Amino acid sequence: MSVTEAQSDMRQGYYSGATGILASALAWFVAAGVAALISPSKAVWALLIGGMFIYPVGLAMCKLLGSRGTHTKGNPLGLLAGASTFWLIFCLPIAYVLSVRQPGLFFPAMLLIIGGRYLVFAMIYGLRLYWALGLVLAGAGVALASLNATAFVSALVGAVLEAIFAIVYLVQHRHWVRPNNSFNPTPLRGTG
Repeated sequence: MSVTEAQSDMRQGYYSGATGILASALAWFVAAGVAALISPSKAVWALLIGGMFIYPVGLAMCKLLGSRGTHTKGNPLGLLAGASTFWLIFCLPIAYVLSVRQPGLFFPAMLLIIGGRYLVFAMIYGLRLYWALGLVLAGAGVALASLNATAFVSALVGAVLEAIFAIVYLVQHRHWVRPNNSFNPTPLRGTG
């Protein structure tokens, strides 16, 4: 399986990642609501717990939209996706400790962490738009930390940014996936 074929398989299997972005946006919206209505510390837990449901909710949405919700056995990019998940999980304790010491930095830190993971998705899906998503989230994280934004504002910014990108990905998915698997929307250098 070539890299281009593996990327096409990932786009087909996971609806180009659109459903995962949308599920993540929903978790951020819940965290923003909790920050506004209850407390910033509870919002941290809302995002951490909500984050555990991103993958299964994204898969359920994939299946509702007609994607498999899985990749072909032997697709090497599945291992890369798994490795990036472990990297994200390994970063969570650092973000949590940061929230205990400086609560306003948790959500900007999470934007940086998640933005970094989306940069890996550019290779997994073969879509350059993931570079934009990752860099926008990371840039927002840096800006929000610099501005000392509240937990509510930071969570809301994360939610809105991911929702916007999710809509773009949902609309573009059918253009990125063709029945004959020959369409490569934005090949990355060195990807065959």
